[in-house]
Amino acid sequence: MAEPRSRRSVLAVPGSNPRFVEKARRLDVDAFFLDLEDAVAPLEKEDARTTAVKALADGGWGGKVRSVRVNDVSTEWAYRDVVTVVENAGAHLDALVLPKVTAARDVHWLDTLLTQIERAMGLPVGRIGIEAQIEDAKGLVNVDEIAAASPRLETLVYGPADFMASINMKSLVVGEQPPGYDTGDAYHHVLMRILVAARAHGLQAIDGPYLQIRDVDAFRRAAGRTAALGFDGKWVLHPLQVEAANEVFAPSQEDYEHAERILDAYAHATTVDRRGAVMLGDEMLDEASRKMALVVAGKGRAAGLRRGRSSESFEPQD
Repeated sequence: MAEPRSRRSVLAVPGSNPRFVEKARRLDVDAFFLDLEDAVAPLEKEDARTTAVKALADGGWGGKVRSVRVNDVSTEWAYRDVVTVVENAGAHLDALVLPKVTAARDVHWLDTLLTQIERAMGLPVGRIGIEAQIEDAKGLVNVDEIAAASPRLETLVYGPADFMASINMKSLVVGEQPPGYDTGDAYHHVLMRILVAARAHGLQAIDGPYLQIRDVDAFRRAAGRTAALGFDGKWVLHPLQVEAANEVFAPSQEDYEHAERILDAYAHATTVDRRGAVMLGDEMLDEASRKMALVVAGKGRAAGLRRGRSSESFEPQD
């Protein structure tokens, strides 16, 4: 299986705005999506497709993950979004974001349509991934079947604003605790359901946006909560949020290097010494330690971290 794409920061770019598209090229984000859905007025949908196709075909995105968010399957725009974008820019596209997914059938529809277009256009079948947005109560109830719906699936994405509306939450501030909820985290159950479903099927879990775009401290706090749970990244809406997302969803240099040393130590113990456990300083390591270290090391490598000279080698201990 290929290494997961890094999605610490996922920039939302209105597909109908060429100026925003050009600005997005210069930002240090891991991924972006050109939005044909909520950020585009109904009368602008057709022009937005053309803008998105041109933006993808023109290139200049570096190593960013290139995605387009199409309209949801219940709309009259969805199929034409997929056909236009993939037929004209499929070779320059990594994934499609499917919003408001409520059941596995929504993913099946997109998977089938993508396969038909890929075959017709001579594109590699199955290369274009799918990111499924969980945005309402029905989607959360069906999240396990959604996560298992297609080998194209790469991520589950939490859509907080629509979800809050779907359950009649008493709040107008996306990402903050609702008024009167003074114990615990009102979103913990939702976030953990999405995260567990994603991990059970080998997918990434991505947190949705924080709408108070100039309050970077609040963004960092919200991102820190989901990063602590194990989420892989978060949508960003403004350049001010990018650096914070990249930092929060990557391990520290110290933690990354410690994880690499754990992997070295455990590999030495099991292959050279042929033992199932080993000491690293005062720390006892076993198979569970290795699995935890793999997570941290993997995220560090994806974020571009490299080992310092002081941690390049492992010295076995008695």
